[in-house]
Amino acid sequence: MDYLNDTPNSRKNKHLNAYDRGQIALLHSEGLSPYAIGKRLGRASNTIRNELKRGTVSQIKGNKTIDIYFPDTGQTVYENNRKNCGPKFKLLECEDFIEHVLDEFYNLDHSLDSICGAAKRHNKFPDSKMVCTKTLYNYIDAGLLEIKNIDLPLKLKRSSKSNRVKQNKKKLGTSIEERPESVNDRSEFGHWEIDTIIGKKTKDEAALLTMTERTTRSQIIRKIADKTSHSVQETMTKLIKEAGELFSTVFKSITSDNGSEFSELASIEEIVDTKVYYTHPYSSWERGTNERHNGLIRRFIPKGRSINEFSIEAIARVQNWCNTLPRKILGYLTPNEAFEDQLKLILYK
Repeated sequence: MDYLNDTPNSRKNKHLNAYDRGQIALLHSEGLSPYAIGKRLGRASNTIRNELKRGTVSQIKGNKTIDIYFPDTGQTVYENNRKNCGPKFKLLECEDFIEHVLDEFYNLDHSLDSICGAAKRHNKFPDSKMVCTKTLYNYIDAGLLEIKNIDLPLKLKRSSKSNRVKQNKKKLGTSIEERPESVNDRSEFGHWEIDTIIGKKTKDEAALLTMTERTTRSQIIRKIADKTSHSVQETMTKLIKEAGELFSTVFKSITSDNGSEFSELASIEEIVDTKVYYTHPYSSWERGTNERHNGLIRRFIPKGRSINEFSIEAIARVQNWCNTLPRKILGYLTPNEAFEDQLKLILYK
């Protein structure tokens, strides 16, 4: 093939390929300098010099040693170099950090990101002795850690869903459409989302009432007798008594779905200065924070298992785990720490 009959235009930031090397070999054999070859091919002269050095082989002919450039040699050396380029695994340099990750992952059920973020925030390891969250996931994908993808609760479950609003269900109270922007953008503390969790769908089955504060991600979990409006109202009355005068400051609003168990929730507006909003029918994604935390609870209380089996103390331990899990969105503070910071602002302003 005559390489000079079809000279390509200059391609910035593109590596030389086998065709380019063939052109270089032909022009070099004609005695052109690296500068002249680069000019002809639209390449930097240093690129040509480096390539000639890369593909040049010394051969002995008679009593003489001569240097000859072979494009195939240049291509082979290039491909081998590409295989060995890129960052190297830091596993051996980060053994202590990896052990810390495994310990907290298996013993505390923390996510890889929360472990990394908390370790960095508290300066537990030098930066040179740590790897980032993405690198940990890469190690798992490569089979370099004993953690497997199947051990990661969310990695195999995530899927995209379209958000649709159905209208064929009765609305129980003030619509979420009337909720202030300060609630929607999470700029103000004290706005909660509420839901219930069930285990088995049987008569006399206990349920969980869950509440999540939108700004701090603080979680409240209460075991209730059943999934009825009476049980929900009974628990809300207890919460109002526990919080006392602070209730309306800490619970400025509550957003729920249109489940029958929340049919009387808006009645608390008559006794405390707390606003209740209802999402659109069949739109649980409008209480996404609470739904996300319900997923965390399901790690300990899977679907189909009776909530009657779990003591109040066991439920409290699940709540404590949720509230002591460092969160990336909070700068790796725990919900407890973020909630306490907000309470201090209220109490000492």
